[in-house]
Amino acid sequence: MKRNNDYDNTFQTIKNRHKRLMIAIINDCFKKDYPPDAEIDVLPTRSQLVSIGSSGGFIMEDRDSDSILRIDNDYYLLEVQAYDDDSMAIRIAEYTFIVARDMAESEQGRVVLNIPRFTIIYIKPTAATPRITEMIYHFPDGQRVSYSEKNVFISDLSKEEIIEKKLYAYIPFYIARYEKELIREKDYEKAVEDLEYFRDKMIELYERKELSGTELINLEKFANTIVTHITDGNRIESEVTKIMGGSIVETESERLIRIGKESRQEEIDQANTERDAAVTERDTAVTERDTAVTERDAAVTERDTAVTERDAAIAIIVDMVKNGKYAMEKAASKLGISVEAFQEKMKD
Repeated sequence: MKRNNDYDNTFQTIKNRHKRLMIAIINDCFKKDYPPDAEIDVLPTRSQLVSIGSSGGFIMEDRDSDSILRIDNDYYLLEVQAYDDDSMAIRIAEYTFIVARDMAESEQGRVVLNIPRFTIIYIKPTAATPRITEMIYHFPDGQRVSYSEKNVFISDLSKEEIIEKKLYAYIPFYIARYEKELIREKDYEKAVEDLEYFRDKMIELYERKELSGTELINLEKFANTIVTHITDGNRIESEVTKIMGGSIVETESERLIRIGKESRQEEIDQANTERDAAVTERDTAVTERDTAVTERDAAVTERDTAVTERDAAIAIIVDMVKNGKYAMEKAASKLGISVEAFQEKMKD
């Protein structure tokens, strides 16, 4: 169902839930260069302004601005408007004064009011919508102070510029340029094409970790909020909202569970690898030990064989000496021992 404040509520929600997306808007509007992870504060926007009524009495009025943001002690007012109206300039003057009053530097007899930077972001500007908002202050002594800022027309930005400049908070409002086509239910193919472009780009940004899963899902949801605001239940509403039907993304808890499982699996795989390496190392050591034992046994066998062969040779020579076929000196010389040692062998 269409609500008149859908545009404002959508921007307020983006500002409060995804305030980091405001940094790129501030950089673009005010030619700043804050990093995407700069600390940004969203300040309370409800305040009261005292005015004089027609009867001369004082009237206490509530004032709500869209976005008062602070980065590095610099203050920025971002006001979002669907259409222009004649009260915007005075509202900006009121809002900026309220911010300056609340942040005033005062001492006895002196106050310093620091006016914040401001811009009006128009979603559906017309030919009459001003490109600049100017505040002029006249003082009784004749001083005249003028201060102005450029307004933003989202309709001036191409879809490529929005992605290139990281103005992701504008994505839900981009479709408003096709309001007539969507209401008439004809010639809306370009709207479908552009929504598909943003859907695919946001998924790419999510995969590159430039958008979180929550940011992706909410931007898709906010885009559909604006679509349904425009189509108001007409014949093509379902067709168009299906484009941003909601991507399936991994939540943070799911990611942590997956990482935990992957980490556990890596630990198991590493333990198995280390175990297999230890088993292999043990088997290698056993093989080397068995080889050493075999070599030792072979050496012992070889030694025993040599001893046996030597003893047999000695026995033959001893018999030959006893039979008178060998002189004792010759037999001792042949065996490489002394005559006395040979005599001992003969006794054995």
